[in-house]
Amino acid sequence: MAASRRPTLADVAREVGVSAKTVSRVLNEDGPASARTREQVLAAVAKLGFQPNLMARNIRVGGPDTTIGLVIPDLGNPFFGAVASSIEDTVRDRGLTLLMGSSADDPGRERALTDKFLARRVSVLMVVPSVGADHSHLKPHRAAGLPVVFLDRPGVGLATDSVVSSNRAGAHDGVAHLIAHHHRRIGFIGDLPTRLYTRRERLAGYRAALQEAGLPSDRSLITNAHDQHGASAATAQLLGLADPPTALFAGNNIVALGIVTELARSGRKDVAVVAFDDVALAEALEPALTVVAQDPEEIGRTAATTALARLDGDTSRARTSTVPTRLIVRGSGERPAPAPQEATQY
Repeated sequence: MAASRRPTLADVAREVGVSAKTVSRVLNEDGPASARTREQVLAAVAKLGFQPNLMARNIRVGGPDTTIGLVIPDLGNPFFGAVASSIEDTVRDRGLTLLMGSSADDPGRERALTDKFLARRVSVLMVVPSVGADHSHLKPHRAAGLPVVFLDRPGVGLATDSVVSSNRAGAHDGVAHLIAHHHRRIGFIGDLPTRLYTRRERLAGYRAALQEAGLPSDRSLITNAHDQHGASAATAQLLGLADPPTALFAGNNIVALGIVTELARSGRKDVAVVAFDDVALAEALEPALTVVAQDPEEIGRTAATTALARLDGDTSRARTSTVPTRLIVRGSGERPAPAPQEATQY
């Protein structure tokens, strides 16, 4: 056998001196084989490093694979990494393996990935929906009993389980915290596209906090960015206004990095900042970053336990689970607003 080729079932059979069918019976435990033959086959499998093709077997017998397919927008975002890790930890004891792919927030790529996962008959499908995606194509699979769980954002065109953060309430709490420190001009830098569910919900929370405090929602203070560079530019734009904000609310962790980078570059130490979602090394910043922290581990755990319950026969109505956020006070959100006479000196 060539060293560069993966060993096959036929190689195992040749090593033992039996038929490929006999090897298959031993490995799949679906037919008679003597104890001696079984011992020889397993020894040959170990010697050759043979790996059975579980996907091919499952398709042949009509059963599901022992995998969970997870589609996320960005493999590099630590939030989704934490969600995935929690899912994996939760399903490991059930003998399930997590397979993951990135859609780059593109509906076409998301559909291609879900089709590939469906083709290998995954036991569970989990998706962070892309903006503009239509999930009605999953209806036949859901009706056939496949657990489908949407994460972070609800899907479109399919009634199934979803697990999301308390985006609106969390943003409200973060902005209310800035208002409590006497800020009246608070900028909002949200994610793109503007139709994104999390962006819309967090903007709604921002506006609700202003309304609750009797403050107007000034459209000139609301802008967007999809990466750190864009968030830095948006920060400079807001601080360059004739009547600039004294505080900024970051719509996500990537935006927060852009904000603190621009504030450091421009030497601005007078602007308060609260970010939605925590940031690595947030406590190492000066001042440390005040955040509305999501709980990605709980999101992953809730999604996984929901899916396992479905696998175990739960046929109750589809439900949306909302995981609470919490305000972590560290310093950047507690900078007080300047006195009125100082507010015009920008």
